[in-house]
Amino acid sequence: MRKKQNAGFTLIELMVTVAIIAILATVALPSYQNHVMRANRSAAASFLMEVANMQERYYLDARAYAADMSALGASTPAELSDRYTITTVGNNAATPPSYSVSAVPKGAQSSDSCGTLTLNNKGEKGHASGATRCWD
Repeated sequence: MRKKQNAGFTLIELMVTVAIIAILATVALPSYQNHVMRANRSAAASFLMEVANMQERYYLDARAYAADMSALGASTPAELSDRYTITTVGNNAATPPSYSVSAVPKGAQSSDSCGTLTLNNKGEKGHASGATRCWD
């Protein structure tokens, strides 16, 4: 008598495999998206610090802060321009003169709990109230 050879997977084995993959994807995808959002926020914070340094160098040369990004000769990097609107405002009429740099999230990044990141001439870092670890 001849034995029948098993040459494949049963439907139950395939369904268990699909279920395991679905569970892993359900857990991994939000974690990945959160990681990407944090990485984008970190890049924006780094660029804000760079713009603040540009403002301080400009102040040393001109004895006034630059009114906007174009006066600094700076522009938002391509990798940030889709996710953030970066602006700087110099207020030279104030005593002492001051500036503020902000990164307003847009697109998918707008769901970030930190919201708008700000940095001023005193080194004060701001973000949405209630959010934590936004500048880490």
